[in-house]
Amino acid sequence: MDTSDLKKKYAPLYEPAEEEGGACRRLYEIVRILRRECPWDSVQTHESLRTCMIEEAYEAVDAVNKNDTANLKEELGDVMLQVVLNSVIAEDDGRFSAVDVINGECEKMIRRHPHIFKEDSLKTIDKVLEKWENVKSEEHGDSMLADRLTGVPKALPALLRASKVQNRIGQLGFDVPSEADLLDQMSCDLGRIRECADRSVSDEAIAEMYGRLLFSIAGAARCRNVDPEDALNRLTDEFVKRFEAVEKKVSAEGRDVVRMSLAEIEELGDELEG
Repeated sequence: MDTSDLKKKYAPLYEPAEEEGGACRRLYEIVRILRRECPWDSVQTHESLRTCMIEEAYEAVDAVNKNDTANLKEELGDVMLQVVLNSVIAEDDGRFSAVDVINGECEKMIRRHPHIFKEDSLKTIDKVLEKWENVKSEEHGDSMLADRLTGVPKALPALLRASKVQNRIGQLGFDVPSEADLLDQMSCDLGRIRECADRSVSDEAIAEMYGRLLFSIAGAARCRNVDPEDALNRLTDEFVKRFEAVEKKVSAEGRDVVRMSLAEIEELGDELEG
């Protein structure tokens, strides 16, 4: 089939939609065509697309962090593509349809917002969130308290997952460690790690010690209402920014940043900021 025939065959898909329903139908139809005719799209599975889903979500968040409206629009489209592609794959397998996905989400939102869609007097954010968690627990059929913890997705970044698990422990009514207790635990963990430098300890044991330390850090951050994932990302961004500034400075002076120690880079970074 030549180009003119293809353009005639898919003519309706070339035109942008003017309303939400038409836009959704256009995207779903394009994806269904790709599933039939594209060598790559036709062989994809939910499992093969896992990394794509995560990467697209992170890229959308990155656009938010950069306050980049144009890029955010594009990245949200990429996230939507992943949702549509996974929906069509399930549709091809006869498990559920795109309509099932959308209707299911609509019904969930109605159930979890009784203060909007039913006669409910909840008005404060705390009460709304408490009700949300209770309804969510009922939907999932949680019969054990541990079900609330296993419900935190393992695919989340480790620090974020640790923080959410500890938040849920508090929501279940347990006495969680105070910030002072966690700081003491962190000092103890650091002491053990230092001791390990002087004797033979397995890599597994070292990894467990660092895991305990990071778990305590996530808990201590929670005590201050600090998102540890966001805090670490901010510091990493600052480190990269400082390194870039130092490299530009020394390059302009005809020097090579690789020949500098990290201590020298930090010192020069402080001077540039000062």
